[in-house]
Amino acid sequence: MASSLTCTGVIWALLSFLCAATSCVGFFMPYWLWGSQLGKSVSFGTFRRCSYPVHDESRQMMVMVEECGRYASFQGIPSAEWRICTIVTGLGCGLLLLVALTALMGCCVSELISRTVGRVAGGIQFLGGLLIGAGCALYPLGWDSEEVRQTCGYISGQFDLGCLGVDRSTWQARNTAQQKHQGGMRKAHQETPETPEMREAGRRVSE
Repeated sequence: MASSLTCTGVIWALLSFLCAATSCVGFFMPYWLWGSQLGKSVSFGTFRRCSYPVHDESRQMMVMVEECGRYASFQGIPSAEWRICTIVTGLGCGLLLLVALTALMGCCVSELISRTVGRVAGGIQFLGGLLIGAGCALYPLGWDSEEVRQTCGYISGQFDLGCLGVDRSTWQARNTAQQKHQGGMRKAHQETPETPEMREAGRRVSE
């Protein structure tokens, strides 16, 4: 099968796809930030979180649901910085994925990627990397949001984790196995007196 890439180009295409796939997985996984609430482990991404409080109408109590879900709406994301981070990082991942798929097609289609196209693709990749880096830089600005502070006794702040922790494996492939493990855990509920902040946090997250 004809190819428009040299051996070096094929290696570039494969590495581009690996980088794009890893970035997309890390972006989707809600394991960027770890904490605890009501004795349960809580983790956050940019637009998803695991373990969230919901209002139990029958008992008039707030209970923790150990499941992962996205926020019900874009405005439901806890802070403006995280909303910007979601857009910027998602756009960067999309650009990387677009270049990677085009490069893989170049491995099978002759004359698809010329020298000029390769330079443009490299520029797009550079832009995508900058966007992802900018999103990661914006993320700590949202650590002072109400939902994040709830998980650490209201002592966290911008660029100050308090008792929270950053999961460095978010950008690694092992997050996939971690998600499967957490999904297989037995779901538990714990009762606690509700607060307006907790009710609002639970309302903004959908299963």
